[in-house]
Amino acid sequence: MRKFFVGLIFCLSAPWAMAAPVTIAALGDSLTQGYGLPEWEGFVPQLRGWLADHGADVRLINAGVSGDTTAGGAARVGWTLTPEVDAMIVALGGNDLLRGIAPEVVRANLEVILQEAQQADVAVLLIGMQAPGNYGPDYKAAFDAVYPDLAETYGALYAESFFAGLEGLRDDPGALTRYMQPDGIHPSAEGVERIVAALGPRVLELVARAAEK
Repeated sequence: MRKFFVGLIFCLSAPWAMAAPVTIAALGDSLTQGYGLPEWEGFVPQLRGWLADHGADVRLINAGVSGDTTAGGAARVGWTLTPEVDAMIVALGGNDLLRGIAPEVVRANLEVILQEAQQADVAVLLIGMQAPGNYGPDYKAAFDAVYPDLAETYGALYAESFFAGLEGLRDDPGALTRYMQPDGIHPSAEGVERIVAALGPRVLELVARAAEK
């Protein structure tokens, strides 16, 4: 009986306990949308399941659009942030890199998104992106700095990389193959599982922050 009451007190102390579900919009590109995977194996459904397994009552909206850039995200963030949205995950920038878009343009687009979220009083988790070295050291330094700088400026939660869950495999292409689709860009269902496990704790922080608003 004592264990029951201890457990009950713990549950009631959780930020999201005994409250309406926290609604999170995941604003992103094909990585968020779940490109190349059955719907239930994509990032959003797997994250939804992970959060439920960790006791968070969350409604997660898939606002990922394949091929989208930060400009696309900025253009649609207004209608993504409907009144019921409490928090937002922002995972954009990969397609900007593929197109070699200037870091200052990426920064300006992300600022539009963060400003819209701030005006809507929506908590944000900004997921960073790192440029490859082939654009040169100046481009890489400028691009890589965009995400942590903006997270600090706007008081957003920050995760360094969408692919943090796969970082330990970067030096072993054979092992990494198992977690990627044949295009070498998008994760497989197993890759998504690792990605979600790495990002999940930051999303729980987002849930807690949204529940406090």
